[in-house]
Amino acid sequence: MIWYPYEQMKTMHTPYKILDAQGVYLRTEDQTLIDSISSWWCVIHGYKHPELTAAIQAQAGRFCHVMLGGLTHQPVEDLAARLQAFLPGDLDHCFFSDSGSVGVEVALKMALQYNTNQGRKRPLVLALEHAYHGDTFRAMEVGDDEDYHFAFDQKQGVIHIPTEIPALEAAFQAYHDQLNSFLVEPLLQGAGGMRMYDLPFLERARQLCDRYDVLLIFDEVATGFGRTGHRFVADRVLPDILVLGKALTGGYIGHAATVANHKVFQAFYSDDPRRALMHGPTFMGNALACAAACKGIEIFERENYMAKIQRIEAISRREMAAFTDPRIKEVRIMGGCTCVEVYDPKTLEGFQQFAYQRGVFSRPFLSYLYSMVPYVIQEEELVQIFDTMKAWFRRG
Repeated sequence: MIWYPYEQMKTMHTPYKILDAQGVYLRTEDQTLIDSISSWWCVIHGYKHPELTAAIQAQAGRFCHVMLGGLTHQPVEDLAARLQAFLPGDLDHCFFSDSGSVGVEVALKMALQYNTNQGRKRPLVLALEHAYHGDTFRAMEVGDDEDYHFAFDQKQGVIHIPTEIPALEAAFQAYHDQLNSFLVEPLLQGAGGMRMYDLPFLERARQLCDRYDVLLIFDEVATGFGRTGHRFVADRVLPDILVLGKALTGGYIGHAATVANHKVFQAFYSDDPRRALMHGPTFMGNALACAAACKGIEIFERENYMAKIQRIEAISRREMAAFTDPRIKEVRIMGGCTCVEVYDPKTLEGFQQFAYQRGVFSRPFLSYLYSMVPYVIQEEELVQIFDTMKAWFRRG
């Protein structure tokens, strides 16, 4: 029996069984569906992309995986080199893992040991209210959304603040000598409710982190590769550690990268073995995942995906920015994300099946109806998603 995620197994709706997928479409026995959420925001190139499939098949013909402990291989070396060239600033040192949650765990571990290696005890992490960084235990601790983690009390050692500069400044004033890091989903808080905020907050955070030698960590697992309308938010405000996942491989295989700058790396680079980062996921640097990631980055650059994302945002604003209904609290649009927040979660009950019948796969959560589409979507397909959303509120 499959134990499905984020579901009460006793009462869950039978999941739709996918038989095939191509482009932006998922196919069941009786329906063809536009995937409006890119399989949890990762399938940016669409399904069954011939180049990604060929890259994986070619690597599988050589080998699928070898450990990175004492071994290396060309795909992981190629991906590290590609990311070093692709990412801004001195984000040059790539530690690979098998999921975004683990990538966040690695970043938090780096930040804590960065201070320990310098003889400093700084046990606290600063994070945002409504944060979501994954479901492993340390990632849950820095999260602040009890809808996901209400069964666990893991809040010791974390300070949560709203995305307001006065609160940010007050936190640094009170805790700066105890903080090892400030961890944020930059500009767009995904699973915490598609909450959007402005760049000046991050610019001020960078200034304060520099002043007090606190590491700034960007969790761009969801926001990276253009989702916010920026290639990476790190292009606008440079963090010390950047976490990537989801779209890193185009959603074809689970993989993540925790990328550190020179300052962080040098704190571990020593003759003393106790200063090494003692972490090593079995599937870190998986050869198939690295092959897919290298090809995905090539496609992203070659096909000018940032122009595609700008077009998606323009259509989204045209179709949704002015849409109103008494049950809607707010419509928020940023880059490749559109969110309709309602006052009462009951308003969205039944929408998933409503959308299914109209050829759209959607998965609202709590009070949020949203789209995070593959970047290869065509205008008529994107409009179909938004027409389905609007039809739900207009149905009477």
